[in-house]
Amino acid sequence: MKSRITIKMPAGSLMVCGLLLALFGTSVPAAAQTLPAVTPPYKITVFANSPAGTSQPDSIVRWNDSIIVGFENRVAKDGTDGKSSTIVEFSLTGKVKRMFQVKGHNDGLRVVGDDDLWALQNEDANPNLVVIELRTGKAKTYQFAPTPHGGGYDDMVVKDGKVFITASNPNLDAMGNNVFPALVRASLSGDNVLLEPVLNGDASATDIPTGNTVTLNLTDPDSMTIDPRGNIVLDSQADSELVFIRHPLTDEQTVGRLIITSGGAMITLDDTAFAPHPKAFLLVTDVGNKVDPGLIYRIDGGTFGFEPGVAYSASDTAGLVGTLNLDNGVVTPIVTGFDSARGLLFVAPERDRGDDDK
Repeated sequence: MKSRITIKMPAGSLMVCGLLLALFGTSVPAAAQTLPAVTPPYKITVFANSPAGTSQPDSIVRWNDSIIVGFENRVAKDGTDGKSSTIVEFSLTGKVKRMFQVKGHNDGLRVVGDDDLWALQNEDANPNLVVIELRTGKAKTYQFAPTPHGGGYDDMVVKDGKVFITASNPNLDAMGNNVFPALVRASLSGDNVLLEPVLNGDASATDIPTGNTVTLNLTDPDSMTIDPRGNIVLDSQADSELVFIRHPLTDEQTVGRLIITSGGAMITLDDTAFAPHPKAFLLVTDVGNKVDPGLIYRIDGGTFGFEPGVAYSASDTAGLVGTLNLDNGVVTPIVTGFDSARGLLFVAPERDRGDDDK
C-alpha cells in the first residue's frame, strides 16, 4: 500500500529528505578541482557537486524542470551491506530541491509516464524496484522473483509505453556464454515485477559494419537508451559492444551489433545519448574515486551547438566523453580526464524536448 515518505520513518526505509537545505543543501566543495580537458569548440563547467553525505553520481534523468540523479554512496552492488543510495532532485541550474533514500545500490533511473520515477537497485544480485510518485512524494517498493540468470537488473528504457530492463551480472555456462535473457520487458502486478524475455544473451545479430551474421555473447548487459530511429540501444559494457534492437517483441524483431573502439583499441562504454537540439547542453556524471565523491559536469557546444542526431558516449574506464560513429563504432573524444564518466543526459529547451525524457 502506498504511503507518504517522511523523515520520521525508521532507519533504512525510503524517505524524502525534502527541502532540508540546512542539512543537505550544501555540497561537498570541489577544492582544487581540475576540470577535464575539453576539445574546442566544446566547453565544460561543473553543473553540481555531490551534496553532503552523498557520493558516486551515476544514473541521470530529467523530469519537467528538474534533473534527477542517483548517488550510489559506495553501497554494495548486491545490497548485502544494508545501506542506501540517495536520489537527488536538482533544478536546471544545479540547485538541490529534494532528496530520497532507497535501500540498496541504485544503478537505474527512468521516468515512466508523466510523474513516476522508477529506481532500480542492486545490479549484481537481490534486485528491487522503487517507484516514486514525484508530484506527491509517495513511493512503493516492488520485488522480483529469483532471477533466472543469477544476477540483478541494471537499466531501463520506455518504448511505446512498455518498460524494458537489462538483466545484469549473468551466470555464464562452462564455455563462458550467457544463455539467459539479457533484455526483458517489465510490468507491475501487486507488489511484484513481472518479466517477459525479449533478447537472449546468445541471440543472433547482424554485425553493423560488415553485415555478417554473428552470435552474441552478452556477458555484461548494462545501460540503455533509445536512438532517433526508435531502436533500443543496449550496452554490453565489458564486451565493448552496443546492441541495437528494432521492433522488440514482434515477429520483425531485428538485432544489430557494434564493436566499440577509440584510438584503435576496444573500450567500454556506459551511457550513450543522442543530441536532440542545437541549443541543448549535455550533463555528465562522474562517479569519482575512493577520495573524490564525484561531480556532475555540463558540456556546451560551440557557436552552432550540438548537431541533432549525433551520438555521444561516455567511457567509464577510459574516462572520456566522445562522439560515436554509428557505422564503425569509433569513439572520438571531446572531453578527457574524467575519473569514470557514467551517465549522460541532453537537456534541450523545454519547447524542443522529445519523448526520450519520459
